[in-house]
Amino acid sequence: MGFSMGICLWTQQASWAQIIEAAELVDALGFDHLWTVDHLLAPQGRPDQPILEGWSVLSAWAARTARVRLGLFVGANTFRHPAMTAKLATTLDHVSDGRAIVGLGAGWFEREHAAYGLEFGERPGERIGWLDESARIVRGLLDGETVTATSGRYRTEDLRLLPRPVQDHVPIMIGGSGEQRTLRIVAEQADMWNGFGTPEAMQRKIGILAGHCDAVARDIGHIELTVGANLIIGRDRAAAEDIYAAQLVANEAIETTNVTHPDQRWLATADETITRIQRYIDIGIGGLIVEMPAPFHLDTLRALAHEVRPRLDQRL
Repeated sequence: MGFSMGICLWTQQASWAQIIEAAELVDALGFDHLWTVDHLLAPQGRPDQPILEGWSVLSAWAARTARVRLGLFVGANTFRHPAMTAKLATTLDHVSDGRAIVGLGAGWFEREHAAYGLEFGERPGERIGWLDESARIVRGLLDGETVTATSGRYRTEDLRLLPRPVQDHVPIMIGGSGEQRTLRIVAEQADMWNGFGTPEAMQRKIGILAGHCDAVARDIGHIELTVGANLIIGRDRAAAEDIYAAQLVANEAIETTNVTHPDQRWLATADETITRIQRYIDIGIGGLIVEMPAPFHLDTLRALAHEVRPRLDQRL
């Protein structure tokens, strides 16, 4: 199995024409998965900037693409009852003819919850508990079970989803790196995991995840491990930095904005990108997910598809 590559297109400060153009290019270039963010306010810079709702975007993409898998990077569990999430995912799976991925995370952006009147929880641990409950309900419903939940935060009563998804097994992606609880949820429920950090930091997380997998008698090899990055490929590093700076300006953002981190910013040439990815492959990472704010740098997509990926595949 080769190294997988996915692209997460941010809809903040992006026109629909830009979003569709980039999504169709991602599909045409042969990327493995295509994601969008799940936010109701802009998470970069000033919150009241334009942004579109994620599940609606995915359904529109499903009708305009042919092969790429589709998901939220990652869905905010706090936004929806898990039964509704499972129904949305089933619908997406039919619209896309079996290409849906269910991205789930605990949620972190308190301001958008307050603005929309959504309960945020009193502490991160409470939200992680909600995520655990939700992942179990979603998994059961997508697998065709009749689910009754009578305790905890969520309730269902003799619920079975019809029609069933097109896929026999709709994959669940969990985003987050909490060592004791989030990675335990990954071990128990996820088909994919995404984290951020240096190869050294990610290697530590993988070791902890492996321990959780052992505890629940699961092979970690059955989970696709991915790393996330804000990646720009330029003719040289200075050119990549200029492109990234322009994206920050367009999104009224600064380097210290909450969703960016130095370990996530990969501003480099194609050769440097290959070297960096190889360090993650060497520790067991099986895929890269590139977060891309608007204005989308389409030449980075082309460089990944035509320069980076073929040379990586030759090494595997």
